[in-house]
Amino acid sequence: MEVIITVEELTQAIRNGIREANRELEEEQAYQLALHVLNFFGYSDRIIDNILEPEDRDAFYMLEDAGILTTEREETTLYDGREWRIHYWLFRKKRIEDLISGNVKRETEADAEDSFYEALPDEIWKRS
Repeated sequence: MEVIITVEELTQAIRNGIREANRELEEEQAYQLALHVLNFFGYSDRIIDNILEPEDRDAFYMLEDAGILTTEREETTLYDGREWRIHYWLFRKKRIEDLISGNVKRETEADAEDSFYEALPDEIWKRS
């Protein structure tokens, strides 16, 4: 079953994500931003980047910095042989759930690397 993100949940995730970046956002501002973003997504998990205006894209980048959104791209070959790239924005639902529940820590590249190495079995570090 697909999880639907409500305005209230996204508002809480935005406030917690922005706070994590050592910035503050008033409840009403976070609510308006959540409503604005959800109006783009509707019931979908991803949207195409082309529909965004520059000021909307700025807000999306801010939410990407907070870990709420991420991007992906798709490449396709046109009939004339040229490559065409399509960019999408996606919700990071697990991260949003963590931000809502408060079970978050600041995401950094070092954390991502640590978790990669922690997942390796102990045998990998032994010399033959």
